[in-house]
Amino acid sequence: MDPNSGKKGMFNKLSKEQGLNLLNDEGFKRKTISFYRYVILDSPDKLRDELYSEWLRLGVLGRIYLAHEGINAQLSVPEHNWDAFKSNIHANKYFSGVPFKIAIEDDGRSFFKLTIKVRRQIVADGLPIDEYDVTNVGKHLTAKQWNNAMENGATVVDMRNHYESEIGKFKGAFCPDVETFQQELPAVKEILKGKEKEKVLLYCTGGIRCEKTSAYLKHHGFQDINQLHGGIIDYARQLKEDDTLKNNYIGKNFVFDERRGERISDDIISSCHQCGLEFDTHVNCANVNCNLLFLQCDSCKIKYKNCCSVECIDIVNLPVDQQKELRKNSGKKKMYYSHKRVNLNLNKDD
Repeated sequence: MDPNSGKKGMFNKLSKEQGLNLLNDEGFKRKTISFYRYVILDSPDKLRDELYSEWLRLGVLGRIYLAHEGINAQLSVPEHNWDAFKSNIHANKYFSGVPFKIAIEDDGRSFFKLTIKVRRQIVADGLPIDEYDVTNVGKHLTAKQWNNAMENGATVVDMRNHYESEIGKFKGAFCPDVETFQQELPAVKEILKGKEKEKVLLYCTGGIRCEKTSAYLKHHGFQDINQLHGGIIDYARQLKEDDTLKNNYIGKNFVFDERRGERISDDIISSCHQCGLEFDTHVNCANVNCNLLFLQCDSCKIKYKNCCSVECIDIVNLPVDQQKELRKNSGKKKMYYSHKRVNLNLNKDD
């Protein structure tokens, strides 16, 4: 049974357009933050209802997942309610003292509604719940410690998906070409085969995926597992606060909100998937039934009607009622597919 069912009045059903219109009418600034914690929650369902009521009252927007293993939250908080929100979090026995990661680029439009869902896991690894101890994690490193370890030749592994690492990464990092975290765990274990006694550095957006990976690798005998504390988000903050730190990250940090990315360096390491022009901003295919996340420059957006393929152009040219009818019988969306699985070269139709 879906643990989120039967929650009358506990879901924000605004459309994206309605939500963005309300944001535009707000007369105050917002902070975009994220946090996570692996902690055993006694009743995620009950906690979900409590948090929704409390955070709705504070004007919080965002996407939050709860499971018995903990919380994963990305939020937008009104600045005038920031202190009240922090007090609310730290007064909760599960989240007292949890560190926040604050966005470095923020226009206040990162989220347009509040969604809190209960899931089987906060980071799905495809393994049995008790396969390994998610709290037995590796060592957390500051930006300075991380840079020193990189300079000393440690192996660096990106624990994000292909569409994230294609626009930004740490220099010399292994970046598995995967679409999901479930695919990444066995891939990383294979990459690191023979390095069980060597220093390994893991990083991701905010820390949650590399923390779970560190527990998984320790379970499989790796002895010197380290992760970037606070992920790329906090690395960028530390760079901003200490100009003596060298920036070893190139490009953008992909983020899972309306911004799509934060620029960490001026480098552009990717290109438009359709014409090859240097470009590093993701879009979703205009065919809602496809929704593929891919890189499309401004020129190709116009040329190909915000679509990823010939098939999708044909669909968006149909009347709206026909598009809706097609969606009723559709399968899984392609949103996070590798672009290599989709024919994005439309030159034959130029």
